[in-house]
Amino acid sequence: MTSHISEPRPITSYRAGVVSAAADTIVKETPLTIYVNGDEFATMVCSPEHLREMVVGFLASEGIILVYNDIFRLELDEESGFAYVHLYKKPNLSFSGHSKRFIGSCCGKSRQFYFHNDMKMAKTSRTSAQLSPSRCASLMQAMQEDSEAFHQTGGVHNAALCSTDELLLSRMDIGRHNALDKLYGHCLMHHWSVRDKVLVFSGRLSSEVLTKAAKIGVGIVLSKSAPTSLAIDLADDLNITAVGFVRGDKLNVYTHSERIFEEGVYS
Repeated sequence: MTSHISEPRPITSYRAGVVSAAADTIVKETPLTIYVNGDEFATMVCSPEHLREMVVGFLASEGIILVYNDIFRLELDEESGFAYVHLYKKPNLSFSGHSKRFIGSCCGKSRQFYFHNDMKMAKTSRTSAQLSPSRCASLMQAMQEDSEAFHQTGGVHNAALCSTDELLLSRMDIGRHNALDKLYGHCLMHHWSVRDKVLVFSGRLSSEVLTKAAKIGVGIVLSKSAPTSLAIDLADDLNITAVGFVRGDKLNVYTHSERIFEEGVYS
C-alpha cells in the first residue's frame, strides 16, 4: 500500500531455495533544502512527514533559533523539497561555526570534542526524573509498538518522548537525527517542558545522539542498542543517565545510575 512515507516496489524474492516475483514495502527518502533569511543553510535527507517539526527542531539544535517564536514565517514546498524560514532577527550563530571543531572542557571534567554550536547549545541536565528497570522496559516496548512504519518497512529509526509513566509522542525517520529533531520541534511548537521527560531511541547511542538529547534538554536516554565511548563520556559530563541494551528484563546503565536503581539494590 502506498502512503506518504512508503510505497510498494517489485522485487525478486528468495525464500528457502525458491525464487519468485513479489512486492515489498519500501520507505520513502526525500531531500529537503532549508533556506534561512534567503541563504541556503542545509540539505537534509529525510522521511517526508512532520517536516515542519523537523525544520524547527533542527534549527533549534543548531542554535539558529532559541524558541519557536523566533520564526516569523516558515514556508514548506514539500513537492519541490524546499523550506523557507524567515526569522525576526539574524541567526544567533555564524553559519560558519556549524562545522568547526571545538575542543574544550565539559563541566570542568574531561576534554571532549564538540562542534562549536554543540558546545553552545548542549544543556547540563537538572532532571529529577527516576525510573525503575521495569518501567524502562515498558517505555521501550511502547515505542516499538507505536512504530507502524518500522513494522512495514524495517527501514526507519524510532524515537519517543515519554513521561516516567507513559509514551507521550513518537516520531520516525530514515535518519536518526531527523527523528530527534521532529520530537524537539514538536516540543518547541507546542511549548512542552522536557526537563523531566525521558527520551527513548531505537538506534545506537552515539555521541551525536547524546549531544542532540542534551540540546533537547532531557536527562534520561534509553536505547535498544549500544553506546559509544564518547557518548558515555558526554553523558557523564552533562549529568545525563544513559541506558543501553533495553531489551525485555535486561538493560545496562552507563552513567548516573541513581536515577534507575534505588540505593542498595546491587548484588
